[in-house]
Amino acid sequence: MEGRLKRPLGDLFGLRNFGVNLTRLSPGAVSSLRHAHSRQDEFIYILEGHPTLHTDEGYTPLRPGMCAGFKAGTGNGHRIINDTTEAVVYLEVGDRTPGDQGSYPDDDIQARLVDGAWVFTHKDGSPY
Repeated sequence: MEGRLKRPLGDLFGLRNFGVNLTRLSPGAVSSLRHAHSRQDEFIYILEGHPTLHTDEGYTPLRPGMCAGFKAGTGNGHRIINDTTEAVVYLEVGDRTPGDQGSYPDDDIQARLVDGAWVFTHKDGSPY
């Protein structure tokens, strides 16, 4: 995720039930591989720039003041793309539900939240 800078704001206050990140994407950067969570709801709010939201429905242009939410368990993969020449800055909020799993529809990777840390494996369960 070169070109992505996340600042974990919630951690500064010891928040344990949800996380808040201030995220900056340089031109050409993406927020993550396209993914979906089994138990974690996610929410983003665009502060600066004009990113593109990529979901199962396709590509949606976003601008400052717009937001998007990703309900847990839908399987609808999502990511934010900065395909502009200027930085994109947004807030992202997600809960920290134990037992969450991440699926990646476009890539050979899966994730499990174990004791507060993500463990990544291939889709067949073999380690990286």
